Amino acid sequence: MNGSWPDADVDDVLLTDWYELTMMQAAFDAGMNDMASFEFFVRALPEHRAFLMAAGLAPVLDYLEGLRFPAAAVERLAATGSLRDDFLASLAGFHFTGTVDAMPEGTVFFAEEPILRITAPFREAQFVESRVMNLLHYATLVASKAARVTLVAHGRLLVDFGMRRAHGAEAAMLSARASYLAGFNGTATLLAGLRYDIPVYGTMAHSYVQAHDDEALAFEHFARSQPDNALLLIDTYDTEHAAHKVVELARQLAPDNVRIRGVRIDSGDLAAHARNVRAILDHGGLTDATIFASGNLDEIRLRELVHQHAPIDGFGIGTQMSTSADAPCLDCAYKLVEYAGRARCKHSEGKATLPGRKQVFREYGPDGRIAADCLGLDGEHIDGTPLLRPVMMGGARLAAPTLGDSRIHAMRELSTLPDPMHALAPVMPLQPAISPALAALVAQEHARSDTHAGQQAA
Repeated sequence: MNGSWPDADVDDVLLTDWYELTMMQAAFDAGMNDMASFEFFVRALPEHRAFLMAAGLAPVLDYLEGLRFPAAAVERLAATGSLRDDFLASLAGFHFTGTVDAMPEGTVFFAEEPILRITAPFREAQFVESRVMNLLHYATLVASKAARVTLVAHGRLLVDFGMRRAHGAEAAMLSARASYLAGFNGTATLLAGLRYDIPVYGTMAHSYVQAHDDEALAFEHFARSQPDNALLLIDTYDTEHAAHKVVELARQLAPDNVRIRGVRIDSGDLAAHARNVRAILDHGGLTDATIFASGNLDEIRLRELVHQHAPIDGFGIGTQMSTSADAPCLDCAYKLVEYAGRARCKHSEGKATLPGRKQVFREYGPDGRIAADCLGLDGEHIDGTPLLRPVMMGGARLAAPTLGDSRIHAMRELSTLPDPMHALAPVMPLQPAISPALAALVAQEHARSDTHAGQQAA
């Protein structure tokens, strides 16, 4: 289709799978719009994950609150020639009117546990499937990866460096947000910092050094431009030789009140270079200067550096986190669990689902660590803390925590993990129990399905 593309509101509502519209029209034709409940969950944890961290709820609520079909969107749909005029006319007043219950962002969860439930008229609840999954999946994927980095960093500075190899602009933004939620201290992605109120960090590139004929002059120019925040990249040519230049430069700049805050190493044997550089800086009187490391790092490499007692104060974590390279996707689903007041479930081979609106109940041991989870029916009275809470009613968001508040919650959640789950090696993940009431409902729905199948065969 030629011509200029409409505005962002059109993108927001049309960023979906085509079948959401064809199903919506079919439901419109059949008069199907009773209340429906859908739940988002992960079927099984990736091999390298002992837990996951819920993320992406705030972007989902933003999407639901703003969901409309502006005239330009309806015109684009009409131009496909595949949808009828009466159905398209019904979209003019469409907006989300439902209820959302969810685990707060930063909550630790396990396989089969719903982290979000949407209850709304069927056509609304079904239509939002694709975008809700899209937002929750990626944010949860990255937060879960970043949480592992946080666990092994033991309080060292962590900065998101993932933008340039993230899978697109939105991924870069969501990765910065999810990593901050999971314990990172900031991001190098400027727009994410400004939009989400995340501290922004930045150093310099090798190209800046290379563009100078003299490495020391490059350092001086940068330090004078950033007199209170100079972090110098010292591995363009010879790391240790550059560290000596930094010491000399610091002496020259001190009378001008220019302070070199630290250095960054981006290549080579990071532990060995860090030890050598630390000794050079300390001997030169720069005992307060920090050492920051980057270069294809992940939680495995970070753990090695920590175990080697490398004198590194902070790390930039990029590609491995923003792509979740060792586990690049989650087997997640958004499935109907109740329609028109009756529980619903799938019996598909390998993809069966549990019926009914569910709640996750968590019990803690005397030490405050997670002891057990139980999947029960919403409204059941079961020992433990219910994890899903109301976050939207009648299409309007309830009082919401700030990202900073959610980050604090995430840190508390990580502190409740049993010690074996802190290990990066594969461990047996927690398996939630099934409450007696939910087990009875499963049996009832299986019997109903068997009866229906028998009648069909007859």
